[in-house]
Amino acid sequence: MNVILRENVSNLGDMGDMVKVADGYARNYLIPRKLAVAADSASAQQIDHEKRDIKRREEQLRTKLQELAKEISRHTVEIKARAGEEDKIFGSVTSAMISAELQALSYDIDRKNIHLEEPIKALGIFTVPVSLGLGVDASVKVWVVSEQEAVQEEAGETGGEAN
Repeated sequence: MNVILRENVSNLGDMGDMVKVADGYARNYLIPRKLAVAADSASAQQIDHEKRDIKRREEQLRTKLQELAKEISRHTVEIKARAGEEDKIFGSVTSAMISAELQALSYDIDRKNIHLEEPIKALGIFTVPVSLGLGVDASVKVWVVSEQEAVQEEAGETGGEAN
């Protein structure tokens, strides 16, 4: 059965694509969830209308994602890690850790959308690319600091110096 996708469906296609799928998959999954419309059941005008509607929603979503990308790029994520000599950290900073910190800032970014070439294994500031979808990318600054330095800074700020 030929269907036109109303949403991006992983491993199938993007919004507006006409794809051929099994009849049962279309009838039982895609169409009831409004992820697709049947291409052969509607007239050509109805299909064109659906495509225009899909493109309009895609542009609105792209605009929202671009605004989100600008907002995310303004933030710096701080991750505390135990460090040894020469600013090398024990273990590494992974995309899951960065995702958790972004979620603490109220950004629901899946770890799979954070593209680290390799895990971060040193202290410092790193720029990490984040894919938001529809070709919209952002970059977030990740600041990896030593746990000892963070504890000392907090103690100094609160005036809780030890005697």
